[in-house]
Amino acid sequence: MQNTLFGGVEKIFSEAAHTYELTNSVLTLGLDTFWRKRTARMAAQWGGDKWLDVCTGTGEMAAYLRGSAKNKAMIVALDFCFPMLHQAISKAKKNKISLCIGDAAKLPFSDNTFDLVTISFATRNLNISRDILMQNFREFYRIIKPGGRFVNLETSQPLSDFWRKLFHLYVRLMVMSVGYLFSGSKAAYVYLSYTIPRFFSAKELSGIIYRAGFRKVSSSYFTFGIVAMHTALK
Repeated sequence: MQNTLFGGVEKIFSEAAHTYELTNSVLTLGLDTFWRKRTARMAAQWGGDKWLDVCTGTGEMAAYLRGSAKNKAMIVALDFCFPMLHQAISKAKKNKISLCIGDAAKLPFSDNTFDLVTISFATRNLNISRDILMQNFREFYRIIKPGGRFVNLETSQPLSDFWRKLFHLYVRLMVMSVGYLFSGSKAAYVYLSYTIPRFFSAKELSGIIYRAGFRKVSSSYFTFGIVAMHTALK
């Protein structure tokens, strides 16, 4: 995947920002909400008082983290795309979430700042190459406190040949056409239909997270393995 092939990730998501949540809901038959909420509940159980949602987009995961928090943790939601963050403003005000413009590759935070770092359905956008993705994970590692957690939610590759082929067929037939219909952005959903089938399996992604320095990396599959949640310890 090359950013130049699709005109730049920031430009792509700027175009799709105003309909991003609706289009995701349509394409996943509403399952994206289930996946995020389940991940937020599991992430929140580790506690801590400072949490960061990287590549937050419209702020959905950050809002679900707030809903799952049993304490008054400070939650920061970061993204590099201003139109996406603009869509997150109402959630941020309602849920007392701090919004931050920033690049996931060079986070504007000191070492050992956060107890929890999450990212959902954005890891593919960091995957320009395996080495660059690992560098991003190392940047997440840098800002997590010792004993803190990293939680990654992303599309994956089902272990079953049947479900993998069916998933890839669905992506090929539906993501570009339906995404364009609801969003008006052809580039965004050409991009997604290209990156989803080419992303790592859960096992491969676990290896990259390990090599970034994390320990106790585990993965859980959702919905026949089309989505995987990884958790890791610093």
